Amino acid sequence: MAPVADRQGYWGPTTSTLDWCEENYAVTWYIAEFWNTVSNLIMIIPPIFGAIQSVRDGLEKRYIAAYLALTVVGMGSWCFHMTLKYEMQLLDELPMIYSSCIFVYCMFECFKTKNSVNYHLLFTLVLFSLIVTTVYLKVKEPVFHQVMYGMLVFTLVLRSIYIVTWVYPWLRGLGYTSLGIFLLGFLLWNVDNIFCDPLRNFRKKVPPIVGVTTQFHAWWHILTGLGSYLHILFRAYEGTFVLLFMGKFNFTFAPWPVFSVEATNRY
Repeated sequence: MAPVADRQGYWGPTTSTLDWCEENYAVTWYIAEFWNTVSNLIMIIPPIFGAIQSVRDGLEKRYIAAYLALTVVGMGSWCFHMTLKYEMQLLDELPMIYSSCIFVYCMFECFKTKNSVNYHLLFTLVLFSLIVTTVYLKVKEPVFHQVMYGMLVFTLVLRSIYIVTWVYPWLRGLGYTSLGIFLLGFLLWNVDNIFCDPLRNFRKKVPPIVGVTTQFHAWWHILTGLGSYLHILFRAYEGTFVLLFMGKFNFTFAPWPVFSVEATNRY
């Protein structure tokens, strides 16, 4: 991570507890971290279309909620990196917890054979979210947030490996692709944090177009956005497989990964 507020612009002094490696206001006076901001488009636009497709296919509301939650994360991250204000930081970080809880709910409900609500699991995840929110607002320690978020991601990873290993092995390709892309983003996030000073020095010596490729926090957004999107497709595929029979499943990559259901008959 970079030193706090190396430059000021339209939004004034930095008030967030975090300031990432991208030089502040280096591209435009109106956006603090330009590439870290615009890279969030991948978490905003595709999930909106995913939610629309889910509505058209009549999928369960939990999948629509998952898509919309990813969109909210992208919008919050956009506001945070654009302003570097503490309030916007919360708009970025807290939805990460909430969206991951929605993903966990979808993951553990994938084997049910009818449309229903697991109120016990729902209550547990809501309570967890409330506790994390309350503690984080009080302590304002980013490491606490990162640990809580990591716990949720770790739960999702273990559950996914179990499903593609023992239950739906034909979904290994999609499941491992989602996981691999997400972990690659996590690796680049750490590279950006650990090697910030060398990266900044490198960007000063190379053409801007080359320097942009080393904005690894932006790559974190792109890769985790794609990985999360594929994860929702993975959840929708396996969940719909249980709830539907004699259905036609379409999964294509042109121009963006799309999953749709046709000619379905419900139990």
